[in-house]
Amino acid sequence: MTASQKATNARRVGIVSLGCAKNLVDAEIMLGSLLQQGIEITNDPASADAIIVNTCSFIDAAQEESVDAILESTALRDADHRGQAVIVSGCMPQRFREELPKLMPEVDAFMGVDQVAQVANIVDQAIAARARKIAEPAPKPARGKGRAVKAKLAELDAANPAGAESEESLRGTDKHNRTRKVVIPLEAEAPSVPLVDVHVRPSYIPQHDTPRFRLTPKHFAYVKIAEGCNHPCSFCIIPRMRGSHRSRTQADVVAEVRRLVAEGVREINLISQDSTYYGLDLRVNHTRAIASPSKFTAATKALPADATTLCTLLRELNAIPGDFWIRLLYTHPAHWTDELIQTIAQCPKVARYVDMPLQHIDDAMLLRMRRETDGQYIRDLIGRIRAGIPGIAIRTTFIVGFPGETEAHFNTLLDFVRTTRFERLGVFAYSKEDGTVAGKMESQLTPKMRQRRRERAMAEQHAVAKGVAESFVGREIKVLVEGAASAKELQKANVSSWEHGLIREADSGTTKLKGQYLIARGEADAPDIDGRVYIRGKLPIGEFAKVRIIGHTDYDLIGEPC
Repeated sequence: MTASQKATNARRVGIVSLGCAKNLVDAEIMLGSLLQQGIEITNDPASADAIIVNTCSFIDAAQEESVDAILESTALRDADHRGQAVIVSGCMPQRFREELPKLMPEVDAFMGVDQVAQVANIVDQAIAARARKIAEPAPKPARGKGRAVKAKLAELDAANPAGAESEESLRGTDKHNRTRKVVIPLEAEAPSVPLVDVHVRPSYIPQHDTPRFRLTPKHFAYVKIAEGCNHPCSFCIIPRMRGSHRSRTQADVVAEVRRLVAEGVREINLISQDSTYYGLDLRVNHTRAIASPSKFTAATKALPADATTLCTLLRELNAIPGDFWIRLLYTHPAHWTDELIQTIAQCPKVARYVDMPLQHIDDAMLLRMRRETDGQYIRDLIGRIRAGIPGIAIRTTFIVGFPGETEAHFNTLLDFVRTTRFERLGVFAYSKEDGTVAGKMESQLTPKMRQRRRERAMAEQHAVAKGVAESFVGREIKVLVEGAASAKELQKANVSSWEHGLIREADSGTTKLKGQYLIARGEADAPDIDGRVYIRGKLPIGEFAKVRIIGHTDYDLIGEPC
């Protein structure tokens, strides 16, 4: 396409992306694909020819936020810009591919996670369909539409828990990976029918040369090393939405990281649903059923010397010239090995940081959650990690109020939090998700009880966090400077992520910070989900610096340039 053709055919698209970092990468790929096709990107919804809402469906609260964002977009469209197409992408269309178009006919197109690189074509079709629709009378906004949609979604899949039928098995089969599609074409004679383009079982993974427009600051980036998940956790819907685990080749990941480092990126955040499983699906005659620690360890020991694993990837990334961090996110406790511990210890560019959701420590709860580990294994693993990687910061998440959790089970967890002293910890109140095994379990706790237990767990971690922060005072640490902290940013206390739990309720110490500060992060702080280092002084933005810690708040550190 020539420059003049691009100018003539230019269309503008805006995007709203919700959810986790993996969803953010999908949004970046969509933007890159749109730009490659000569479509302009805008932050002004009123000037857009199409709006894409990239949705999350991880838990009820995330799903409700997505429904609100969709209906807000369609309402603004109907009020001020009836020719604008609204497209819904991401996990919600993947999860409710058949029902969502019926519940929200005001949306012009629904697309699954496999279609991110073909988004330009879907945008063109949706805009064309919208042009036909505006000949119809403008619909009157339905009062209570959001509540009705949320209630209906809550009912769906209730009779079909994950793993209960072969067509949607969590483990995945060859049949699943034939990527059967649900497609409802746009037809002139039926302009009110939304386009639906969704693979029943996703198979897409990005490549290093996939067009991408990064939405993160220039000094850090997310690199998706795999997609999908094979774990059968009873509370989780992700495998049904994202498909079976599938790794990118090591050469492809390395090529992307080399380019990012050359562009000045100082922090590479490796993400997937289960980063510790990386590469195991690439071996010859592999099985997707490797889940337990013993089977996983045996499988890794049986690999040929040249096999791809997370360890081989980390070692090759560590050898790339340049000053940058490699941060490992989304690891599963069942898939840690002694070799991985040794690899991290031997690679100085790998941040001394472990993101490892444990969900619980009581054996009965771990069994009901189908976590494939027991409490003693977890305790031993934490001991091995801390002994093998000096200075490591371990962050985890727990689910409280799970079906069948007694006061004794919960007290076991509280005692574990007190004694283990995690450097970073988030807590979820259990979210009852239809379509999961846990959603059909008996002994469901009341929402009030779940919330009360989350508050008690957060109170225990609050005391731990203050002690952890205090231990840094007087030390010099390396930080990555993020930017200037405004007065408003200094008052922000909540740090949350749908997949990392609520990290804090409030931090009274930030109210005492007056004047001009910089915000930075240390090795123990992942973007958007962990703590901050507030620095009084001048330092280059987007670069590493050494600072001396002179104080702390409940969760954060206060430093000065060395």
